[in-house]
Amino acid sequence: MDVFDPRTYAAGIPYDTYRLLRERHPVAWQEEPEVLGWPAGPGFWAVTRHADVVRVLRDHTTYSSWLGATQIRDPDPADLPFLRRTMLNQDPPGHGRLRRLISRAFTPARVDAFAGRVRERARTLLADARAKAEDGATDLVAAVTDEYALLNLTDLLGVPAADRGLLLEWTVRVIGYQDPEDAPAPPLGPDGAPLNPRSPALLGEMFSYARELAAHKRSHPGDDVMTALAEAGLDPAELEMFFFLLTVAGNDTVRSAAPGGLLALARDPDAYRLLAGGRAAMHTAVDELLRVHPPVLSFRRTAAVDTELAGQPVRAGDKVVVFHASANHDERVFTDPGRLDLGRAPNPHVSFGDGPHVCLGAHFARLQLRVLYEEWRAAMPAPELVGPPRRLVSNFINGITRLPLRVSGPAG
Repeated sequence: MDVFDPRTYAAGIPYDTYRLLRERHPVAWQEEPEVLGWPAGPGFWAVTRHADVVRVLRDHTTYSSWLGATQIRDPDPADLPFLRRTMLNQDPPGHGRLRRLISRAFTPARVDAFAGRVRERARTLLADARAKAEDGATDLVAAVTDEYALLNLTDLLGVPAADRGLLLEWTVRVIGYQDPEDAPAPPLGPDGAPLNPRSPALLGEMFSYARELAAHKRSHPGDDVMTALAEAGLDPAELEMFFFLLTVAGNDTVRSAAPGGLLALARDPDAYRLLAGGRAAMHTAVDELLRVHPPVLSFRRTAAVDTELAGQPVRAGDKVVVFHASANHDERVFTDPGRLDLGRAPNPHVSFGDGPHVCLGAHFARLQLRVLYEEWRAAMPAPELVGPPRRLVSNFINGITRLPLRVSGPAG
């Protein structure tokens, strides 16, 4: 029961395989063969039940982000010290110090101050999509959601308008690297294998930009996250890695979740009618749409000590990978998990993770998703597919790269 091959996810999330693993092998060994030119790895433990996923994410002492970083594939050993500079790949207490610094820059008050701008952007992009649609339909990813996620993030960061295309280019390069149609092929290393797009050799342009932008913010401060970071006393490497994390994770969370939520609504017209008629609260709807379409599919930890998980012995040094979409469909936690229930409460999904690494931008993501769905409900017809969507080839990001929807017709 393979849940590793990124090509599997291009056809859809393998819920049947997840269910069988939860029932029979909740901590299951997965082979890691060569795929799409990327070299084979040693294999890993796939964790698919909700309780075990939460346990792994909360127990940083046993399951470390620092030992081997957080991607399934092992990084080049020479790159590991570099990758450990970002708080995503650190454990407490070092992780806590960095998180507190970014938390002071990424406050709910600062995020909420952008709500009006976010709403106007949603309204404008949806209106433009309607006006420019051919035969009443459009690819919503290209017309709306990519721009929506990117421009909201760059407003919050304080990136000049002329530079915003760079952030999308960098995000696509880092996130879509497993998908030959979504990102340019990465250059090859001396051994003929592709270079990891997260390696320092391929991030120099982004880091140089981060340093230049921080210098600009010190002399021209604004009420934005990059100004706060530039004035936070970070060393250059920490600032570079914060910019990398915010650019990629901050953009791709909404870039993946927004079309995923609309796709779920298009596939369940009855649920959308409840939302359109005001019979489902928007805040519960947002969390249910996140449950059925988590932006991130998997995260890796490395066992720091010999341990046992769901009765399975795990050795120190083993890779342990949690699968968010499986946890979100665990029958032990969610009644009728295959049903889109926009009023589901409580809804303890793990789409934003759990434990010390719970998503720092969750508040901003929920705000953007709520506003987009509200503006869709106010101005657009019921979501209706007019062609097959295309999913990202990735075992990491739950991406939608094309979403052809009808955009003409009366609202509701």
